[in-house]
Amino acid sequence: MHPDTRTYNAGQTPENRKICDRLAREIDRGLPEAENKIWHAHPVWFLEGNPVVGYSKLKDCVRLLFWSGQTFSEPRLKAEGSFKAAEARYVSAAQIVPEDLRRWLAQARDIQWDYKNIVRRKGRLERLK
Repeated sequence: MHPDTRTYNAGQTPENRKICDRLAREIDRGLPEAENKIWHAHPVWFLEGNPVVGYSKLKDCVRLLFWSGQTFSEPRLKAEGSFKAAEARYVSAAQIVPEDLRRWLAQARDIQWDYKNIVRRKGRLERLK
């Protein structure tokens, strides 16, 4: 786990820290080639400079966000925002289903939209791969 992600997790309440630590471990295991850093104040993992997954503390939960998640066809991921992102929300580490998370991470590697160049393309997304 990246030291900055470890620091982010340590700043959470005990239950939220459990959620964040578990998510970070699973993401690191599922996407070992990904670069992890704090981006816009939250832990995010990137593949070739493109954000693919991250999490953040919201008022009443921890949100796991997949930037291309709407393309995964996964009923447990809910659409978020006006682009292709989808999310899962957790209030307890026990809610994390490892099989779902591993499947979502595999899809995050295989199904990507080019968020890295969204500004250059004036808000238009193109699918990668």
